[in-house]
Amino acid sequence: MNAYSTRGREPVVSIADAISAGLAPDGGLYMPDAWPQFHAKEFDDAHTLADVAIRFLAPFFAGSALEAALPGICRDALAIDPPLAGFGKPDDFLLELFHGPTAAFKDYGAAFLTGCLSALPRGDKPLTIVVATSGDTGAAVGAAFHRKPGVRVAILYPDGRVAPRQAHQLGCFGDNVRAFRVDGSFDDCQRLAKTLLADADYRRAVPLGSANSISLGRLLPQAAYYAHAALGHFRSRGQPLNFVIPTGNLGNALACLLARRMGLPVGEIVLASNANDVLPKFFAGEDYTPQPSLATLANAMDVGAPSNFERLQALYPDPAALRGVMRAEAVSDAQIRTSIVRTRETRGHVVCPHTACAAEVLDRLRAAGAGGTWAAVATAHPAKFPDVVEPLLGQTVPLPAPLAAMLARPSRAQPLANDDVALRDLLRRS
Repeated sequence: MNAYSTRGREPVVSIADAISAGLAPDGGLYMPDAWPQFHAKEFDDAHTLADVAIRFLAPFFAGSALEAALPGICRDALAIDPPLAGFGKPDDFLLELFHGPTAAFKDYGAAFLTGCLSALPRGDKPLTIVVATSGDTGAAVGAAFHRKPGVRVAILYPDGRVAPRQAHQLGCFGDNVRAFRVDGSFDDCQRLAKTLLADADYRRAVPLGSANSISLGRLLPQAAYYAHAALGHFRSRGQPLNFVIPTGNLGNALACLLARRMGLPVGEIVLASNANDVLPKFFAGEDYTPQPSLATLANAMDVGAPSNFERLQALYPDPAALRGVMRAEAVSDAQIRTSIVRTRETRGHVVCPHTACAAEVLDRLRAAGAGGTWAAVATAHPAKFPDVVEPLLGQTVPLPAPLAAMLARPSRAQPLANDDVALRDLLRRS
């Protein structure tokens, strides 16, 4: 299978080449040029996430340089089956995606991408992975690529706008992974990364790759865990599973939509945004209008110009058609606080601020009479956000062992001006 650029000014490339490049030369995002169709029965003998992913992803990688490596990549990167736990009320579930090494859902996609890039041939120069992060992506990418030969990682994050434990994770790796505190917002970090990746002359001198959700190597494996959850639920209940997904840059939500588009038993998809309400406004009927991002308690979703909206537009060029495939609601900081407390009291779960957005939207849906079975998506472990969660609940949130190990390491991040020339010079010199 091949991939095309959403901007249509480049020839198609293989899926392997699209993953290697990250961003298309014209600045667009790569998309597969076909969508395989499945029936739930085709997965009757696939029960683990890795087994589902191998079958689900095989058509994309058929005939590519990664075809033979795909089963091993899936088994290594997707070895942890995410639990679909009861969520305190009948027909409500919590899809726990935070059981990886950095306690966030992005561990799955980052590990898969690492496996892909490690299996592809490279030149003599090291490959530099440039990743913009609003909190969780950078740590997942750092953990996945730490000490991998022939690869170095530059993590760009907005100074002062990630949680303290997130910031510590971003700077705790050392070796081939460096963190940069950018004087700006996440959108500025994303712009810096995209500008660099789109510079063909620079990339000839400094080979670059991307590990943001703009990379197909991140997006495709995320669709697999929605397929896995929906299939398990369908086997036990005989009905589709609806999802409420916290979203910022739209990669995780888009992955769920792709699983449904490919025939998996996914029902309704509702997005839970924080106060950065570009998507809720669009799905309510307004024009899509990117805006400067606002700092919120759910900082990993502080995105005012979600990159993956470009992929949504490529799938559904007609705005009315796009508004028909999902919905979106905004959640304020005050509502996040209330949701964290209410979720513990009424559902028996302690959740992070991002998952609290999903819990709040699920409560709204149920109050409005929504039927069926629903899963709120838990994107990060609450122990990553003690400054928000613990004062509200009056309790300490125990640290998962991998997170405790990271926090015990020393951490260092280098300041960086919000200037692409400064970033170019820094990466060229180092």
